[in-house]
Amino acid sequence: MSLRDRIRDSQVYRSIFRHPAPVDRRNRVLVVVSNLVLHLHPVAIPKHALRPGFTWCMGGITCFLFLVETITGVLLMFYYRPTLEWAYNDMLALRDVVSLGVLREVHRWGAHAMVISVMLHMYRVFLTGSYKPPREFNWVVGVLLLLLTLLLSFTGYLLPWDQLSIWAITVGSNMARAVPLLGHEGPGQQILAAGDTLNRFYVLHCVAIPLLAALLMGLHFWRIRKDGGISGPL
Repeated sequence: MSLRDRIRDSQVYRSIFRHPAPVDRRNRVLVVVSNLVLHLHPVAIPKHALRPGFTWCMGGITCFLFLVETITGVLLMFYYRPTLEWAYNDMLALRDVVSLGVLREVHRWGAHAMVISVMLHMYRVFLTGSYKPPREFNWVVGVLLLLLTLLLSFTGYLLPWDQLSIWAITVGSNMARAVPLLGHEGPGQQILAAGDTLNRFYVLHCVAIPLLAALLMGLHFWRIRKDGGISGPL
């Protein structure tokens, strides 16, 4: 008996992996449905779902960039203080000292890339007709994820607290005042015009919006699975 067979026959291995190696379709199904991570994916997928020319891989790239932004964002939180006294100086330190500026630049350019990848993903979905029934609800979820991505970019733009970010948010706040119900003298204007705008944008950027985006991403992936996987060519 080989070493691999002895390991697979051991009590430790069988206590972790309840089924044999996926050498045939039945074992593949058992392995997938009993695994914590793999059960989120279908046992079999159509060939067109593996063609980069059809999917452009934009959905997977967007998910990957979201994970990159989450990891780098958490690391940046160890060095950044969202106060009027320290925000700009901390941004300078992150740009010039901490990790030689690499950490901040990965987060910044990853944010730009995520906006582009989300828009390209929705463009691909539109071109292939993947928004049509029975996938119209998932299209709406995708639109909400696009809006959340733009909000993440907008709220993060203020955090360096320099002249560029302050005036950019000023323009954005003036635009928000024109929104019906949420505009002038409404809750949207009050959030943007309050004295602790920096702290509120920090909470939105680091906690509220990412949590909501992660929840909708889970719903988005689940609906793709329940709708039979990625839609086929028209």
